[in-house]
Order: sequence, then C-alpha cells, then structure tokens
Amino acid sequence: MEHASAAAIVDTDGLVTGWSEGARRLTGYPAEEAVGRPARDLLAHDVEPGAVSALTGAALVRRRDGSAVALALRGHPLLTGDGTPGGYAVTVEHPDTGTFVLTGETFRQSSLSMSVHDTGQRYLRANDTALRLLGVTEPELVGRRLSDIMEEVEADGSGFHQHLRQVAETGRPTRYETFTPASSQLGEHAWTVEMWPVRDASGAVTAVAMAGFETTEQHRARQRLALLNEAATGIGTTLDVVRTAEELINLLVPRLADFAGVDLLDWVLGSDEPAVESVTDISLRRVAHSSATEGYPRPTPHLGEQVVHPTYSVPARALREGRAVLSGPGDPDFERWMRLRNEQAPHNRAWRGRVRSALAVPLRARGTVLGVVLLARAAPGEPYVDDDVVLAEELASRAAVCVDNARRFARERSTALTLQHSLLPTGLPGQVAVEVAHRYLPSGSAAGIGGDWFDVIPLSGSRVALVVGDVVGHGIPSTATMGRLCTAVRTLADVDLPPDELLTHLDDLVTHLSAGGEGDEAAELGATCLYAVYDPVSRRLTLAAAGHPAPAVVLPDGSAHLVAMTAGPPLGVGGQPFEATELELPEGSVVALYTDGLVEDRVRDLDQAIAELCRALTASVPSLDALCDNVLKAVMPEDPSDDVALLLARTRALGADQVATWDISPDPAQVAATRTSVMERLAAWGLGETAYVTELVVSELVTNAIRYGEPPIQLRLIRDHSLICEVSDGSPTSPHLRRAHAFDEGGRGLLLVAQLTQRWGSRPSGGGKTIWAEQPLPQE
Repeated sequence: MEHASAAAIVDTDGLVTGWSEGARRLTGYPAEEAVGRPARDLLAHDVEPGAVSALTGAALVRRRDGSAVALALRGHPLLTGDGTPGGYAVTVEHPDTGTFVLTGETFRQSSLSMSVHDTGQRYLRANDTALRLLGVTEPELVGRRLSDIMEEVEADGSGFHQHLRQVAETGRPTRYETFTPASSQLGEHAWTVEMWPVRDASGAVTAVAMAGFETTEQHRARQRLALLNEAATGIGTTLDVVRTAEELINLLVPRLADFAGVDLLDWVLGSDEPAVESVTDISLRRVAHSSATEGYPRPTPHLGEQVVHPTYSVPARALREGRAVLSGPGDPDFERWMRLRNEQAPHNRAWRGRVRSALAVPLRARGTVLGVVLLARAAPGEPYVDDDVVLAEELASRAAVCVDNARRFARERSTALTLQHSLLPTGLPGQVAVEVAHRYLPSGSAAGIGGDWFDVIPLSGSRVALVVGDVVGHGIPSTATMGRLCTAVRTLADVDLPPDELLTHLDDLVTHLSAGGEGDEAAELGATCLYAVYDPVSRRLTLAAAGHPAPAVVLPDGSAHLVAMTAGPPLGVGGQPFEATELELPEGSVVALYTDGLVEDRVRDLDQAIAELCRALTASVPSLDALCDNVLKAVMPEDPSDDVALLLARTRALGADQVATWDISPDPAQVAATRTSVMERLAAWGLGETAYVTELVVSELVTNAIRYGEPPIQLRLIRDHSLICEVSDGSPTSPHLRRAHAFDEGGRGLLLVAQLTQRWGSRPSGGGKTIWAEQPLPQE
C-alpha cells in the first residue's frame, strides 16, 4: 500500500496491520513503527462513538513529532469469505494537496485568534495567534479545555465553555463580547468572539470553531465616552467645592486610576480673591482622594491637611506649566519624588514600588489655576497612554469649571449674607408695645440668598411697626433691592403713614425703580410686603399687605388663626389699591409674621402647612425665642428652596394709670385750666421734675391747636419709658418750624418745643393730625 495516498488497515481488534507511504508522509511514522500498534495510540484523543459506528468522522491524529493534525477519516470494511468484516481500510478524505496546504496556512497565520473545539469543549486545533496569547504549544493545548490552561476562565463570567456547549447543542452560531482584566493571564483586553458549528457530510455537528476579534481600543474608546457622558451629569451636582472634588474622584477611581487625589489652593476654599502663589513653594489643601483598593495605599496627607509639593514633583510641574504632566519609573524627577515620599510616608513604600505611571492635570477655569488632580496607576495595570491624558484633561477641565462655579457661588453667597446681615436689625430696641423674637435662615439652594427681610420700627405714641417682606429673585441684586425697600419703609414709617398709604407709596417707588431698569434687572425689583402697626393704648393692630401671606394670631386662650385680610397686589404691579385691616387684640396675644419660604414647598399642600403653623404657635414653651425654634422645627421644609424669615411679637397694653386724656374746647381760656390739670396728673405720677418743660409744651401745642386747628381738640399724656404729650385736632395741615424775626410777636413756639424735648413730630390721624413731643423720664 506504499503507493496509496494515505491509508491504513486496522483489524477487528484495533491493531494496525497495514501502513501506506502516504500515511508515513502525513504522520511521520514509518511502517515498522505503526504496524502492530493499537490505532488508538495514534490518536490525540478518542473519536466520538457516533463516528466509529458511521465509519466516518473527524479525528485528531498525533504526528511522530508530537504535533497533531485534524483529519476527515473514512473506514472501508474488508470482508472475509463468510461476508463478515475482517478489518477496515481507513483512508483520509481531503482536497488536493496544494489547496489543503494553503488553507491550513491561512488558518495558522491568521491575525485573529482562531481555534477548533470538539463537542466536549476540548481543543482540536489552534492557530499561532491563539497559541501565542495562551503561551502554550499546540501539543500542550490539544485535547485540553481552556479552563485547564486559564483557571480564571470559569470565574470571570465570560461563559466561554457555556457558549461552546450552546453552539454544539443547538447548531446555531453565536457572538458575544468579553473582557479580560489586567490581572488575567491574557492581560487587559476586550474581545468580540464568534463561534459557529462545523458539520460533517451528514450535517451533524462534529466540532465548534471560534474566532476572537480583539476590540480593546474600541472598548476603551466606549469607556472614555461613557466616562465623559457620566461626568456631564455626575460632576457639579451641588455648588459645593469639596463635594465637586469628591465627585471627580469617584469618576476617576477605579476606572482611570488606582489612586487619585485633588489638591486645591487655599483661597479657592474661601471667599477671597485669587492669591499670587510662590513658584517655588506651592501650598495646597487636600480635599478629596480615593484608592481602588480600600485603605491601600493609606493616603497622606489626610483630608483637609496642607500639602506642599516640591518643584520637581509631577503635581508642581503641572501647576507651574499649566498642562498635564505624565511621568513614571525611569524619569529622574519621578524617582527623586518617590524617594522623598518614601521618607515622608514609609508605610506606602510597597505600593509606590508598583506604580507604573503618574499623571497630574491642573484644574484650570476661566484662565485661573485652582489646584491639581493627581492620578496614579499601579501594576498589573498598564501605564497611561496619550488617550488617557486627553481624557483626564477633559474630565479635569469640566471639574475645574464646576469648582470655579461653586467658588463663585460661595463668594456671592458670602457677600450677599454680609450685606443682608448689615441691613437686617440685629439688636431690636426695647419696646413697651410688644416683646419680639425673630429668626432668619438663608437658603442653601443653588439659586442663592434671597431678599427676605423683617423690621421692628418704633413709632410715636408708644406704637410700633412690624414689617416683613420678600424680594423676587436671589443673590446680590435681590439683597440690594431688599436694602432699598427696607430703607424706604423706615423713611415712610418715620412720616407715620397708615399701613395702606405706606404700601401705596412703596409701590410707587418699586414701579419707578423698575422703570429705570432693563430686562432681568427690572424683574428683580418685584416684591411682597406686610406692614402692621400696633397701638398699646388702644390695643389695636392695623395692617395691610402687598401680595404677602397673612399673619397668624395666637390669642391668650390658646386659639390660633390667620388674620382675614385682603393681600393686595405685589409691589411693582401698580394701579390697584391696598386695603387696611384693623382688629383689637387682648394683651398677651402673639402675632406671627413670616415669608413664604416657611410654608411653601413643592411636595406639601399650603393649607396643610398653614395648619401646622397654627398648631406649632400654640405649643407651650417657656419663651418667645423657644416658640420661634419650635415653629421652624415643625413647619419649615426639610430642604427649603427659599429664605425663611419669622417675626413673632407678643402684645402688651398700657393701663389706664399710664394714660391721661382731656377733651379741650376751642377757647383760649381753656389753656390755663388744661395746664393745671396736667400739673396735677404729673404730681400723681411722681413726675414733678418734668412739670416745667411739660407745662411749656402743653401750652404751646394746645394754643396752636386752638388758634390754627379745628375741633375736635384732644390732649393725651402717655407714660411708659418716656413722657409723651400728644395734641390732636381736626385740621390736616401739619405745622413746621420757622425762624422768627426780631420784632415778630409769634413763631417761636415749635422751635422752643423742639429744643426742650427729645424728639417731636406730627402724624395724620383720621381726618386731622396729631402733634406729639417726647421727653425722657427722670433717672431714679
């Protein structure tokens, strides 16, 4: 059979009894070594039982040099005289030699990782690329499963054997993607794996072929794009500098770095202007860091501590040069820096020995350097490449803008708070009319500080004005507008206008200011305001509102309710009147004025919030200050989106023994009798020391009312922390000071009153006016 292409004769016991020259050329075994041996010894592994019974199938034949070759074999029975098989002639079925060799070399030399597996997931063939990746020879691989070569295959979740089995069982091709980490035998690679069934002439699946397309670069590109997309929404979620740095670190570790830290210049964490840093001594503050392995390395410095980078270090070079700096083992400056760090923090020496490369990127926004982000990658990870540098720069650029926004917000917030605190009352003067307590809580939202304000303004006649307001918008413009309105209210209150008239003048002012602004500036001038006046003598509260929530009142019996009133339009709308509401309050009532930030919330019903407010105001607490805290705790939203101002006033009343009133007929002869009555009252009050000045004041004011005013005329003395003399008449004409000439018979009265008293003035009352003068009580 030496002239046969490739054939062998096998007897019924499985022994080789004939061997052709073609078989020798194909396998390398001469006839004397093959004949007489079991045919099984010439196979790399057993053939499938079904192939034996069918006398056809694929088999892996081991060559004499130890290599293996997959052959399509066919058995031809050799019949004896009685017609039974006495042996089998086994031949090789393959195309012509030239085509077979070309096809085999194409498979072997392919740049793709290619292999053929039997239906038991064992290797039949593998090309040079697959053998090189696995680090084995074909004889070491044939007949074994991939899990025998790489133990991590079953644990990596790729499902390699599962897919092979699926293709063999279903006969359908499949495709899937897999990724091997840096710690694996193959290193960090991404693959797209194609598997398809190999069928024999009968159509049965006899093997599974596999081709692996390496897609590492595409995989990394997708990862970079995903990281950038995540950065767009994951960095800068709050206007907090430190939180923004932490968000950057969370993105970088572990996907781009095994360790990362953010160091910021000190001034970035405050509200100051950028400082000029030394070129040779760059001092920063560590605000965020993280490691891929928890606790390893143990970062130094600790969070919040100062760090000074030497000029030759990677972070210092990045700050100085204003660009990303990549370095690693082999760079003298890097080695020098590592030696210094090993001296400073020897506990991380082992980790530094594994560092493959370090990358520092300056945090730069709007032409200003804010700090630096440091990334390090350790073995078994790959060193950073140019694409990693570009990605890190993009992430750092986005983070720097967010850090700068947070810094600017903090600065504006600090400025607005300082301005607002300078405008809001800090120490309210003692009042006879009311006892007050107040709270102001600025918003922590990204919108910034609002324009909420409150005030307590002493008025003539022991009365007091209670004011609360809210300017539209946030930030410094709103605070500035609040300052304007607060000053305007105090000015109008000094004129002693009734609440509805005061709001009318304030509305005119806002309309005028808005007309002078442009665009958004005009819109920022809109505001709401509530102005209330309480008189402790009559115990009456008169109030009016411009688009502001109505106050709540708690009566001494413990009941609480909102004041029924017409809110009126917000300031700046113009063209609509404001209505005043008047009610009498028992002594000891509590009036609660507040801004809408206390009760308005996106997830809460307003009526429910008002009910909670009234319930909180009735709580039994030891003081008005404690009641303020109780209201805020019970009513204020968990995360208020607006400022909250709360002003509580507990009313007092002046008793009959502190007020004296006389009705005076318009007859000059009544002046002397009135003076006598006043002296008697002062004596009863024990204020004889004030008699001289009071007599002059009463004489002048009553005489002027009789001479220049209109009935009815009334005189009232009020004794609280000072002595107040009030004369009212029916004429709306207000008096004014003037300098009398040498020969004038009159004109000196009001000038004398102004010089003898602490302060004086006039206010409209009903259809007329009231002239008042106030003098201090004698010191006891």
